[in-house]
Amino acid sequence: MKKLGIAFGIMLFVFGGFTAQAQTADEIINTYIKNIGGAEKFKNLTGTKMEMNVNYQGMEIPVELVQLKGGKMYLKINFQGQEITQMAFDGTTAWSTNFMTMKAEKMESEMVENIKQEAGDYPDPLIDYKAKGYSAEYLGKETKEGTECHKVKLTKKPQMVDGQKVDNVVFYYFDTENNVPILTEAEIKSGPMKGQMSVTTMSDYQEVEGMYFPFSMNQGGQPMKIKKVTLNPTVDASAFTFKE
Repeated sequence: MKKLGIAFGIMLFVFGGFTAQAQTADEIINTYIKNIGGAEKFKNLTGTKMEMNVNYQGMEIPVELVQLKGGKMYLKINFQGQEITQMAFDGTTAWSTNFMTMKAEKMESEMVENIKQEAGDYPDPLIDYKAKGYSAEYLGKETKEGTECHKVKLTKKPQMVDGQKVDNVVFYYFDTENNVPILTEAEIKSGPMKGQMSVTTMSDYQEVEGMYFPFSMNQGGQPMKIKKVTLNPTVDASAFTFKE
């Protein structure tokens, strides 16, 4: 892996004039996809495995996130030497570990349906977004994290919350210099944080086999440092399966 550098700088020079004039969501999204390696490379992925550390209350917690084409995924953490599946989905059943009992519990049907619906987003919701039934709107420029950004509103298919359909909207902020997202916002639809915005920041884009991924992220105030990205990993199917 090498850091986003000379090669990406050349790409930015090639696309620079076009990006500077971008005034539509399609232009911004298409330039972004080209800059990170191109749609075909990403669509040919069978899966990704990300190994990272999450800073939680001063502790560095190892985390492993695996996502496969078709929707299978798991998120595992290693806490005090014990491996815990925080969330997993095998294509049909979604489940997580109860931290009180340390037993696997199935998620409710409404949440499972929402997860199934989002499964088609892999590897990136913006790739072929129209074919997914989504729409995008350019909302102009806005400064985030001290950086001038293009703001794009992505409207996805509605989700179900407490038996009601709710809007499913994500706001993307693309750095106007590099034309990659540095921040996303989405409204929290349930729980004690309902109505507030969930904010994720992304930075330190690095190359992995000709594709670029953010290696530094912050979600909900929790910093995440990605140590390694493995493309097309071999994963035992049992890793996604609900443990009775």
